[in-house]
Amino acid sequence: MSSRTATKDNYTYLSQKPGLQLIKDGSYEKKELNAELGIPEVRSQIIEAPLTTNNDAVTLGFFSMQKASKGFEFEYDFLELKTVVRGKFVLSDNYGNSFVATEGDVVIINPGTVVNFSGESDGEAVYVAHRLPEPAFN
Repeated sequence: MSSRTATKDNYTYLSQKPGLQLIKDGSYEKKELNAELGIPEVRSQIIEAPLTTNNDAVTLGFFSMQKASKGFEFEYDFLELKTVVRGKFVLSDNYGNSFVATEGDVVIINPGTVVNFSGESDGEAVYVAHRLPEPAFN
């Protein structure tokens, strides 16, 4: 994705003190992915926010995708848990797995997986990734 490197000193972390925290809808601006991916036909947005500063970094994210004439592939070199909160995602991977994930489903994406997000997808998901945020998404 980006040639910039994420380091744990580049961010303001969500988890800073004991107690409950609430992130209100609209607190973060969605980033358009079509320019970042170099695929103008893609209609997809993302938000990422770092949760922790420790060596086992965790990032919270929000992902949305609308039906489009083209989808995209993304290579995961980290563990991610993606929960579909609205609509559906039509997914396949480099190991021959194919799924339609719908509202309430949780997708586990293991390191070393290339995921194809089909242009048929039209949904929103919240995810937790075992890494620092992707610099291009901030």
